[in-house]
Amino acid sequence: MEAFYKVREFNTIRELIDMSAEEFAWRPAFEIKKNNQHYNINYRDYREDLNAFCSAAIYYGLDGGAVGVCSDNRYEYAATYVGTILAGGVIVPTDKELHEDDIVGIFETSEIKFFFCDKKFLSVFNIDRIPDVKVICYDSEAADGGRIMSWEDFMTRGRRLNKVGKELYKTVNHDPEKLCTLLFTSGTMCAQKGVMLCQRNFVSEMKAAMGVLRIYPQDCGISLLPIHHTFESSIILFFAPYCGAKVTFCDGFKYVLRNMKEFNPTIFVAVPMVLEIVHKRIMKQIQAKKNGEAKFRIGKALCKGADKVHIDLKKVFFKEIQEAFGGRMRMIICGGAPIDPQIIKDFDAFGIQVVYGYGLTECAPLAIINHDRCRTTDSIGEPLPGIDIKIVDPDENGAGELCVRGGNVMLGYYKDEEATAEVIDKEGFLHTGDIGYCDKKGRYHITGRRKSVIVTSNGKNIFPEELEYLLDKNAFINASMVEGVGKNEDPTVTAQIYPDYEEIAGFLDKEPTEQEVVALIKKAVEAVNARVPDFKKIRKFIIRTDDFERTTAQKIKRGANTLNKKIAEKKNREKDKKGKKNN
Repeated sequence: MEAFYKVREFNTIRELIDMSAEEFAWRPAFEIKKNNQHYNINYRDYREDLNAFCSAAIYYGLDGGAVGVCSDNRYEYAATYVGTILAGGVIVPTDKELHEDDIVGIFETSEIKFFFCDKKFLSVFNIDRIPDVKVICYDSEAADGGRIMSWEDFMTRGRRLNKVGKELYKTVNHDPEKLCTLLFTSGTMCAQKGVMLCQRNFVSEMKAAMGVLRIYPQDCGISLLPIHHTFESSIILFFAPYCGAKVTFCDGFKYVLRNMKEFNPTIFVAVPMVLEIVHKRIMKQIQAKKNGEAKFRIGKALCKGADKVHIDLKKVFFKEIQEAFGGRMRMIICGGAPIDPQIIKDFDAFGIQVVYGYGLTECAPLAIINHDRCRTTDSIGEPLPGIDIKIVDPDENGAGELCVRGGNVMLGYYKDEEATAEVIDKEGFLHTGDIGYCDKKGRYHITGRRKSVIVTSNGKNIFPEELEYLLDKNAFINASMVEGVGKNEDPTVTAQIYPDYEEIAGFLDKEPTEQEVVALIKKAVEAVNARVPDFKKIRKFIIRTDDFERTTAQKIKRGANTLNKKIAEKKNREKDKKGKKNN
């Protein structure tokens, strides 16, 4: 696919920041809320802050080393991320929800020299476990004048250096092929891999995406997902300055709708779970009104007809919904998991475009997307310009492993040449582990993960994601996880289901009994089984009383929740008991 929007030419993040500071000089790069007061940081001042950060980092001995960071999303985090890259260092953004042992393991593996954090994280983390690391806290009241330096003191040092002509940031050699970002995949340290990204990866992705997606200087993005996710960081740290757009920071998921009314954003990045929750709330409000569903259907039909003659009636019929998002929301960029096509259709009816895409950390992360000229609801879209896709070992339906090649593909896994060779072939294709196919229109569809596929005794493949998607569409099911349990040669297709107890209570108009919950979930499972071939049918289901263990992006951790793991642990405990008795 060729780009249909003009793309600017540049090769490094330094060139990006300098271009933005000149072209969008006095436009706001960030809107900050502090003590309930709002103020803007324009693109010129943002560059000055980044230059101060660079000079301070070099002065204190960064020398191309690594910088760890754990914090809630905030301006200082953004400046640390981009500033470290501009200083010639390696940023290691880390999930603050990980166990302390895992965080320490990441920092030791990446050999960080500096550690930036907020006071909230500092209060629960033992910095004595990283004894030779300089610690900088974003909140000055947490600095102790000794081991812990304040962000303000760090930045003041850089500003003073630049003011007296010791502009150390000018000494950096900006090599687009040099490692600049190290991202560890989710899981315990023994299973984590460090994904190595360089400036070329980010620049390639920016150019490709901006050739098919239009973001304007007047746009305002609200940052909700953790910045350590490449999906979030790519858009707020790189796409926004490319376009001259403004970025704001959400106070947390439970405050997102309140923040939207404060900041009036036009764009935000979300995982499907966030959209599902918001969509469910909207639909409940519609259903609660007299003739609400009928009015909703009529409104959608009229808006669709009006669109054909270029008349926008969405603000007439769905003004209340638009105002809940701040009144200006026009685009939600979504990815990371499957999404119900009906949600995309409904948001489109509200006047909000859902840009649904596909990628993974190893390709920085976007590779395939529903862009401005490809707005499907049942596919992940088309490859970005400059991205090659091949399907390896396709089955009779054309579904095989998706492989990606392009300037966005990672350098490799940190200190692990063997693991790198396993996923990047001799032709430069990254083997994603995702199974998918390409339809007649050149649009791609994901059917499941290679690692999670269930193989039956007669060689048939069952993709759990397909069954989970069908289960999760049921209003009484909050989340599900399907797996093959038992004998490897003849596993039982089993679903763990976490019901939506609130929805069930509303339906029954009372707190449900266990038997009532089981009966409703059983009907849901039967409805799914009626839609799939016999070999794919769910043979057993287990109802959970608590939610699944999840990542910070709200993905279910398959390894941590699998029944096979629990069965194995139970067998090991029984063996230990027998061993103790025999002794």
